[in-house]
Amino acid sequence: MIDSEIILLCWTAATIGFVHTALGPDHYLPFIMMGKVRNWSMAKTSWITLLSGAGHVLSSIFLGILGVYLGAEVLKLEALEAFRGTIAAWLLISFGFAYFIWGIHRAIKNKKHSHLHVHSDGIVHDHSHAHTSNHAHVHDQKSSDKDITPWILFTVFVLGPCEPLIPLLMYPAAKSSMMGMYLVALVFSVATLGTMLVIVLLSSWGIQFANLGKLERYTHAIAGATICFTGLAIIFLGL
Repeated sequence: MIDSEIILLCWTAATIGFVHTALGPDHYLPFIMMGKVRNWSMAKTSWITLLSGAGHVLSSIFLGILGVYLGAEVLKLEALEAFRGTIAAWLLISFGFAYFIWGIHRAIKNKKHSHLHVHSDGIVHDHSHAHTSNHAHVHDQKSSDKDITPWILFTVFVLGPCEPLIPLLMYPAAKSSMMGMYLVALVFSVATLGTMLVIVLLSSWGIQFANLGKLERYTHAIAGATICFTGLAIIFLGL
């Protein structure tokens, strides 16, 4: 039978999971921005968010369980989690900055220009287009189906810790029972993943209606800058 302490910890886990995720833009901004600029479907955005979120939570759960079984001090695990968090933040900064530079380069290449076409029937016309966009004439282009962005995000999120999970939830629950610890970890995971998914999907739906006008060709650069600043906020603001 589940005792009152575990029930209280489950409610606490659900609350912390929601608040920790909602107040941490690194939990959802990368998926919102990448989904927008890379034209991911809602289904693809959902599974990438859930996969990365699961890696994010499970890595901390694994360390917590390992610490409990090995009798590791919570302060040592907190130091390890902080180290992992720093690495993940700098990876997010590096990825965002690199994507920003690529986005600027792409925007410059995407500047519209005109081509003159002479058809076999003698009709001459010109039209403007950008080489990174589709237009009425077929050119030799290779489709880029190998999008490694989801796996980059997954790697970053696996390294990123859930800071409050081990010291505030798993260790206190383990003092009551191991089953209680697993239940608390499960509640925290569901709350975290659910909050991530709701925020990402609602924001992704809303951002579809955003009209950036002339800034449209800079969307990749904007996405990269947003992700970079998110990582910087983690390092310097402790988000």
